[in-house]
Amino acid sequence: MSFSDPIGDLITRIRNAQMLGRKTVKTPSSKLRIAILEALEREGYIKGHETKEISPSMRETEIELKYIEGAPVISEISRVSKPGRRVYEQIGKLAKVRNGLGISILSTSRGVLSDYEARQQNVGGEILIKVF
Repeated sequence: MSFSDPIGDLITRIRNAQMLGRKTVKTPSSKLRIAILEALEREGYIKGHETKEISPSMRETEIELKYIEGAPVISEISRVSKPGRRVYEQIGKLAKVRNGLGISILSTSRGVLSDYEARQQNVGGEILIKVF
């Protein structure tokens, strides 16, 4: 199955599963999706993820969502850079999400990083998603 926006699909699957109160959600696997999930896990927005091989040419990633007292940890998740409009930002001009309460996930020359990690490594890049 081909998607025109695989990151948008990942975000929508997470958002929909949390609205229904699901503990896990499955999504097709790719290197970029796994890198985004690892950044979300490092920042504490999801519990974890596991990739399983369905067939020799297909893999699926199961995401374990995180809740605190029944409320999802991710209250808002949105796509910034879209296939039709890419958004790049230098690290000095990168705005904080909700005064530092949320994060941005960037695709940089050093991999997919949260805005906090990108500031530590002093690299800018394409802003993929914002999470609060």
